[in-house]
Parts: sequence; structure tokens; C-alpha cells
Amino acid sequence: MADPSFDVVSKVDRQEVDNALNQASKELTTRFDFRGTGASVKWSGEEAITIEAETEERCKAAIDVFKDKLVKRQISLKAFEVGEPAVSGKTYKVTGQIVQGISSENAKKIAKKIRDEAPKGVQAQIQGDQLRVTGKKKDHLQDVIQLLKAADFGVALQFTNYR
Repeated sequence: MADPSFDVVSKVDRQEVDNALNQASKELTTRFDFRGTGASVKWSGEEAITIEAETEERCKAAIDVFKDKLVKRQISLKAFEVGEPAVSGKTYKVTGQIVQGISSENAKKIAKKIRDEAPKGVQAQIQGDQLRVTGKKKDHLQDVIQLLKAADFGVALQFTNYR
């Protein structure tokens, strides 16, 4: 029988992000403090989100509303990178990205942490934008999951295909 294993991935459910975006958009149109400010949140590409408002303060408040909706939908804020408000004509505009996948730099950091601190017999292999962790015992894999949850790599991690 094959050794137990699991995958370390960084994926975001696009439908949940879309739901959070729609809820934030609805709140921006109905809240009193956003009336007449032209605040809006919308998709601007496959993984990009644009937030607009007439003032920098309202733009930052709209970002906070969107982040709040992401948190309520159990999406880590590490999966959303947002820039600084920039003037575009008469409005302030901010572009944010939904981050998917583990960069090769972060994958190397995660693999090194597993190699240095995990129990003996546990190995990590980088497979594209994810890692496969294998070990002799399932208890060792549980220890690795706890180790990775405690560490901060600047990316939202999920653990899948645990067998």
C-alpha cells in the first residue's frame, strides 16, 4: 500500500469571491455613507477586482467592506492583494488581485520548513503550484499540517487529498 500523503495548495473558490463581491456591491449602493460617492466594486478580468470611489477615504472604506465580505465567506485575506488608491480622472481607483497557487519561492520555503522541522520520514515534493507531502505515518502528516498552520508564509494554505 502507498504511503499516506496530502497536498498543500493555495486555491480560492471563485464563486465565493463572486458572492462576496456582489454582497459588497449591494452594500455600497444601499449604505447611507456611500450615497453620492460613486463607490463601486467589480471584476476587471479573470482574477482582478477594481474598486472605485470619488474620494480616497471612500475608496479605502469600500475596500474594507469588500474585505469584510471575504472574511464572512471564509476566504483568507492573504488571498487578496490590493494596491493603493490612485487618481483616475475625477475618481480614485484601486486594483486588487485574487492570488491563486503557491509561488516557487514560497514552495521552497515550505519544503525547507518541512525538511527542517517535520518528523523523520516526511518528504515534500514541489509539483507546479502545489506541494505533495508524504510520510510513513498519518500522525506525522497531522504534525506537518499543524506546523504549517502555525507558520506564516504570506499565502493562504489549504490541505487537500489527505489519504
